[in-house]
Amino acid sequence: MKTESYWQSSAALPQFPSLANDLTVDVVIIGAGLTGITAAYLLKREGVKVALLDRQRVAQADTGHTTAHLTYVTDERLKDLVKSFGRDAAKSFWEAGGAAIDQIHDNIRQLNVDAEFKWVDGFLHESFNGSDAKDRRSLEEDAALARELGFGAEFVRSIPAFGRAGVRFANQAKFHPFKYLAAMLQTIPGDGSHVFENTEFSEVKSDPMIVHAGRHKIRCEYLFIATHTPLLGKAGMLKGTLFQSKLALYTSYVLGARLPKGTLPEALFWDTTDPYYYLRVERLADHDFAIFGGEDCKTAQEENPEEVFARLQRKLKEILPGAEVQQRWLGQVVETDDGLPFIGENEKQQFIATGFCGNGFTLGTLAAAMARDQYLQRKNPWFDLFRVNRKQFHGGAWRYVTENLDYPYYMLRDRVAPADGDSLDDLKLGDGKILQLKGKKVAAYRGSDGKVTLLSPVCTHLGCLVKWNPADKTWDCPCHGSRFKPEGDVFSGPAESPLKRLTE
Repeated sequence: MKTESYWQSSAALPQFPSLANDLTVDVVIIGAGLTGITAAYLLKREGVKVALLDRQRVAQADTGHTTAHLTYVTDERLKDLVKSFGRDAAKSFWEAGGAAIDQIHDNIRQLNVDAEFKWVDGFLHESFNGSDAKDRRSLEEDAALARELGFGAEFVRSIPAFGRAGVRFANQAKFHPFKYLAAMLQTIPGDGSHVFENTEFSEVKSDPMIVHAGRHKIRCEYLFIATHTPLLGKAGMLKGTLFQSKLALYTSYVLGARLPKGTLPEALFWDTTDPYYYLRVERLADHDFAIFGGEDCKTAQEENPEEVFARLQRKLKEILPGAEVQQRWLGQVVETDDGLPFIGENEKQQFIATGFCGNGFTLGTLAAAMARDQYLQRKNPWFDLFRVNRKQFHGGAWRYVTENLDYPYYMLRDRVAPADGDSLDDLKLGDGKILQLKGKKVAAYRGSDGKVTLLSPVCTHLGCLVKWNPADKTWDCPCHGSRFKPEGDVFSGPAESPLKRLTE
């Protein structure tokens, strides 16, 4: 079974060189995912010289593992947003998502690219695990409140294909993200702008601002850190780490399955299970292709990822008996302590964006437009709502405490927990384990060629012990969600340094 995403297997992205010399630009953007690529594209259209950097291939981390729902419907139910933030703020949050979809649509027209963009309905509906009268009343309330706030919503007693009650939201969308990103990427290099792959940011110095990446330097006026979890950049260790503790990283499990043509309408679906299931369909030449996900849990805190995939596959076969699973992959979602994303300057001339929850492509696009406006000193209606240094809204303080209870628990638990073995003979090809060797815990990985890599299991973020994720072949940290490649390089933050290499 393929373990790459549908997008990675069905479209290619252009390749770019590594940074090979010093240079000067207006804006440096760290992170070539959807947010960074869009920001570079929008700034370049304004005549701004940009350098877009990624430590690996463009759009291969979290962006490459998206399910690409384009919706203003947030993970947090609308009535809960109103309760926490008030009607105006809740409405503004949803309007931000709508504006982002419009921005994507406008970009596609400007690029004149066939990105398979299509306006579709979105359905929030009763749980796939069963429902009751309370669940249905809640959905009726959602529909009424959404209409009051000006959104195209209606309660329906039977949604298409599944016969469950739900809310139909008009003017949602879907598209092929890699075809969209490829077109944007091709427009960025030239006229003083650049895209660099396999180029790792190391630090930034002020007055003048100089970004260090590998052995080279880029002088700039402005820095946008567009990584999934923001790097420290100009923020000090204490301030940066405290901010990162406001974020909680969750892993979402995704299946790609062949369906008989016409099984489902081209629409977006989310149910009311907690964590919720989500579904969309692609129309192909002789069949349909369903993308079905859910079973979200905090990164590295699921004891058996294979069993999670098995549960998800059983659920898919239950609701769509004709589904033939062909692919599976993992995505990562960043939640915040109050339910709103953090988008804005956290230091002078340094912009960050994170905490997009289940709306990565809409809020990432919005963040890119906000970064452009901040650099060009334009007004933007969402600067205040999503500002990074906002005070806690109602409920945020308690969520902050509960999300960070994991840190001391896993910090202590994993240090006293037994290792997975005490001999390298326990390692199979392509396998990783925490082994007890010479009295110390070691993260050991045996590649397909038989070569063994030994690493310190101590996460370089805040010192928790990583664990092996056999489903994705990564070392994952259960405290704050950092992920590392089998040989120890950072796959996704908040960690910025690789796991320490050890010798036998």
